[in-house]
Amino acid sequence: MTETYDAVVVGAGPNGLVAANHLLDQGWSVLVLEAQPDVGGAVSSDRELHPDYVHDTFSAFYPLAAGSPTIRSFHLEDHGLRWAHSPAVLGHCLPSGEWATLHRDRTVTAALMDAQHPGDGDAWLRLCDTWDRIGDQVVAALLTPFPPVRPALGALARLPRVGGLEFVRDLLMPVVDLGRHRFGGAAPRILLAGNAGHSDIPLGAPGSGLMGLLLTMLGQTVGYPVPEGGAGMLTQAMASRVRALGGTIRCDAEVTRIEVERGRAVAVRTRDGERYAVQHAVVADVAAPHLYGGLVAADDLPASTMRKMESFEMDPGTVKVDWALDGPVPWKSEPPHAPGTFHVADSVEQMSEALHHVNSRTVPAKPFMLAGQMTTSDPTRSPAGTESLWAYTHVPQDIARDLGDDPVTGRWDEGECERFADRMQARIEELAPGFGSKVVARRVLGPHEMQARNANLIGGALNGGTSQLHQELVFRPIPGLGRSETPVKGLYLGSASAHPGGGVHGACGMNAARAAVVHRRIRRVVNGR
Repeated sequence: MTETYDAVVVGAGPNGLVAANHLLDQGWSVLVLEAQPDVGGAVSSDRELHPDYVHDTFSAFYPLAAGSPTIRSFHLEDHGLRWAHSPAVLGHCLPSGEWATLHRDRTVTAALMDAQHPGDGDAWLRLCDTWDRIGDQVVAALLTPFPPVRPALGALARLPRVGGLEFVRDLLMPVVDLGRHRFGGAAPRILLAGNAGHSDIPLGAPGSGLMGLLLTMLGQTVGYPVPEGGAGMLTQAMASRVRALGGTIRCDAEVTRIEVERGRAVAVRTRDGERYAVQHAVVADVAAPHLYGGLVAADDLPASTMRKMESFEMDPGTVKVDWALDGPVPWKSEPPHAPGTFHVADSVEQMSEALHHVNSRTVPAKPFMLAGQMTTSDPTRSPAGTESLWAYTHVPQDIARDLGDDPVTGRWDEGECERFADRMQARIEELAPGFGSKVVARRVLGPHEMQARNANLIGGALNGGTSQLHQELVFRPIPGLGRSETPVKGLYLGSASAHPGGGVHGACGMNAARAAVVHRRIRRVVNGR
């Protein structure tokens, strides 16, 4: 017998679990179907590399989750979530041995910057003060459905107090120019640029300044927290809340088809032959290319949607390396405060060059890397005196050439992944001589392996599609949408492929769930029931 629910959520990643939680809060009956053996999507952890070490399989640090009104509203601490923080939020060791350091205490950050370049400390505190006055409205505008009318009005009201159009110009400015405009020393510039490098927006392009400012200021206000015990504890807490509210989660239940009748989503089918009928909504926490022409047949979609999807652009792929170390990272120059996150690049210019290569289908010889000292952030991750460490870097989805001495072609088989991991490890060895001798075990996840573990990470892409301006706002995932609604009634895109895009903030899932609730209310008014 076919089971019927008010809503079926496809995918138990963070966005899917956020959507399920909100719909349950509204009194809906909800079923969550997940293809993998457990919930979490790209927010999961494991002991696969070494039984004594916890490694976050994909994402690791969660400033957006800590700053998200949506996720905070769920009070996940009641379901086992505990946040942990490292002594410093972020560090960047320069070839000179100096460190650019982002500390949770802004006065400490400013003092460190001022010691390297007098005047930068005061400039940093002014920037923080500006963010205090308007940052919450900027975050709200980024995370709410487009157009963000209420946050935009709130930001406009505060704009005169933060410099007016000069502040707007700073938000639109490329991050390399923003850094030069506000600071004289290397430290604040490379911290801003490194945080902008978390997306695939070129550092010399509009939008990179906003990204760099957002993540840097979140580091200064909420830090870069990690869930105690592993990233998976965040999504386990979300799943616990779903179950506590009466929702149902079924894992090892891969959805293969969303049924559409007379233009409305009416049911989903799984690979094992189960059919689940839907009264009001299907929320799809899946990458857009898997939804349009995949779970939803092309015949059930407008021809224009399929045509526009032909130009949908994924963000770059990823190679991630996990290490189990028998001791702390042997830094050539010890940081003033131990950072949980660290970036690897010789300079802003070298970072820009490496990211430009990736966007030009070229594998850089010296990749820009993002890395995490997880035991430094959360001592439960490995035995005392050891370190659970990871680093990742972006690579082109389609490789035209490789500038390294040990070229990769894009096959990303075991041999290529291991050779590229050697290149990444050598970058850390330059900053921490003897790093290799600390390695107890190493795991390499290349683009194919990442997609095999999570189908939404197409080619190892982490953000559900490029973050560049031509595929944001009303252009995400295709021109003319920009919201969670799809051409199929009752079907909502609630993944990172929808506005506002990648990052563990839950906004994509929440926007989809809220749209479903609003449309249900409208149907009741129109139909009189």
